Amino acid sequence: MRFNFKSLTFQVITAIIIGIIVGALFPEFGVQLKVLADIFIKLIKMLIAPIIFLTVVIGIGSMGNLKKVGKIGGKALIYFEVVSTIALAIGLVVVHLVNPGQGLDTSAAKAGDVSAFTSAAAETEHGFVPFIMNIVPENFFGSLAAGQLLPVLFCAVLFGVAAASIGDPVKPVITLCEQVSEIFFKIINMVMKLSPIGAFGAMSYTIGNFGIESLKSLGLLMVAVYITMFLFITFVLGSIAKFYGFNIFKFIAYIKEEIFLVVGTSSSESALPSMMRKLEKYGCSKQVVGLVVPTGYSFNLDGTSIYLSMAAMFIAQAYDVPMSIWQQITLLGILMLTSKGAAGVTGSGFITLAATLAAFPMIPVEGMALLIGVDRFMSEARAVTNLIGNGVATVVISKSEKEFDPTGAHNREAEAEEASPSSNPEVIA
Repeated sequence: MRFNFKSLTFQVITAIIIGIIVGALFPEFGVQLKVLADIFIKLIKMLIAPIIFLTVVIGIGSMGNLKKVGKIGGKALIYFEVVSTIALAIGLVVVHLVNPGQGLDTSAAKAGDVSAFTSAAAETEHGFVPFIMNIVPENFFGSLAAGQLLPVLFCAVLFGVAAASIGDPVKPVITLCEQVSEIFFKIINMVMKLSPIGAFGAMSYTIGNFGIESLKSLGLLMVAVYITMFLFITFVLGSIAKFYGFNIFKFIAYIKEEIFLVVGTSSSESALPSMMRKLEKYGCSKQVVGLVVPTGYSFNLDGTSIYLSMAAMFIAQAYDVPMSIWQQITLLGILMLTSKGAAGVTGSGFITLAATLAAFPMIPVEGMALLIGVDRFMSEARAVTNLIGNGVATVVISKSEKEFDPTGAHNREAEAEEASPSSNPEVIA
């Protein structure tokens, strides 16, 4: 197999290697290259509010009439919340056991860059009541303009639920949101093409400022993320699958083409159409597949959840930010919300991490610069875990609702009915 030297992965690898060399040989110059990473991060941060708003609105609004699909949708949302919360918790536990960020020298950054974040944290009101009050915005559009994550999520949920309750009359609005989201996804793809430059600047800065020993911490985090996701798929999703009567490894083998596609693109969304067809052939009904899979791409990102919790705690460990158990529970609660706004595209985990840290100012958002160099390699693991998690969720909901037929007879009957000449052409149109 011939290696594609034009691939983004190859470019990022090359940029990282060059960044390591530049940072090691010319540390002062390497530190100055941080501006490249800063620009890349700002490009991502400017997309946070619209991406989260659109993905949440589409995820909820595409359900249609909530009364009609309330039982399936409600069961799916409960499943998503429980499983993704387990994923978040597992990530927190593993990152505490491994401590990948401990011992990373960030003294140079603490002297200047972090001061802005620590002062912001000091000015922020803490506690349950202020937290709840900050979720409700004073102005619907003002929250979008200001990029305030939690108010954006609140507005998106209200908008999506209202749209879903109205039903067919507002389908053009949901379609418009989907079209606008495609534009933002295109912008993300454009921004991600600059990731080699961001990776080069970040790695040059990391090595020049923190020393070559920082590679050990980054490598340890990456290995820990991969191992955690493997354990999550094998034991958590595997146990769920066994309970509902199917084998997780046989299921993974069944969707292997989709997994290879996701690995190549680092995006679980790239396999969405073929994954839906595969699930229908596997035995899930069209109704369940059409409802659960698209919704899962906004609400059931298990791999992204694991990454978010581990990456956030890695930065906290690197900057030696002490966090009580209650503060970690608060972080977990914020992650439970922000992880629902991650889209299934390349870089979505990084976008949502920026949003999470913006909503939890105890952890400096500039610490994301430490992760740019290795984020590309963790994105494949995130995307594959998201894909498998949504596939398992669809089968589970189908089986629990008795909408599963391994022969695929119910789908063939539905297709035959749609293709029947006696069908109403106006309805079909």
